[in-house]
Amino acid sequence: MSVNTDRYESAAARYFEAWNATEPEALKKAVAAAWTVDGGYTDPLADVRGHEGVAAVIAAAHEQFPGFVFRPLGTVDGHHDTARFGWELVSEADSSAPVAGFDVVTLDAEGRIRQVLGFLDRVPAGA
Repeated sequence: MSVNTDRYESAAARYFEAWNATEPEALKKAVAAAWTVDGGYTDPLADVRGHEGVAAVIAAAHEQFPGFVFRPLGTVDGHHDTARFGWELVSEADSSAPVAGFDVVTLDAEGRIRQVLGFLDRVPAGA
């Protein structure tokens, strides 16, 4: 059985592009490219729908962790309309990674994200 892993890897690449966009217009475009119009994002700290809500969660993460980038951890795995991948938040200054997690995404027929269910595996004390 052949699985089209490109679909999952492309969705994850657009996802990370959105999470690493810090300029408001770039963030808006990246979220629109990655998510469906009514797409959602849910993790222990957030539960939002739509491009504005997703962009606000991403902007808040950059406010809390300036100078950090989101990087994939391991490979992207998927089947049907679902993909999963690990990630970490890495300091560009000293390469520390105080936050790491695991996300499960549901895709539409075009490979855009309908829903993200995020799990936080490592968070800094007091965060």
